[in-house]
Amino acid sequence: MGWVAVLVTAGFWTACSRGPQTTEAVRQGVLDHLASRPDLDLRGIEVQVNAVSFRQNEAEATVSIRPRAAEAGGAFQMRYTLERKGGRWVVKSKAEAGGGHGGAMGLPPGHPQVGGSAGGGGERPTR
Repeated sequence: MGWVAVLVTAGFWTACSRGPQTTEAVRQGVLDHLASRPDLDLRGIEVQVNAVSFRQNEAEATVSIRPRAAEAGGAFQMRYTLERKGGRWVVKSKAEAGGGHGGAMGLPPGHPQVGGSAGGGGERPTR
């Protein structure tokens, strides 16, 4: 009976250490990333994960971002590469995600450029 308890406990800790492979966990990772950007105000946008695929410690997500104000226009989509770190999903930087994803900053069409860099940290606009 003692071995069963050891195996159940080991399985539990293994599952917990991997972190959740859920759409909501990936969405939270994207929200955390967007919150770190000084050029975005999360109160003005809605973020929805449309699709996600998991590969070991990586996830690829297609995310819709739309303004909360109905008259502000439609949604645009971004692709993010995330990696699992300490039980959480974290957006990889462009260099970590393979680079070369185009020069767009990842803001809605017609939005003025903000800041000095042209990179959006693991973000790739989809067309």
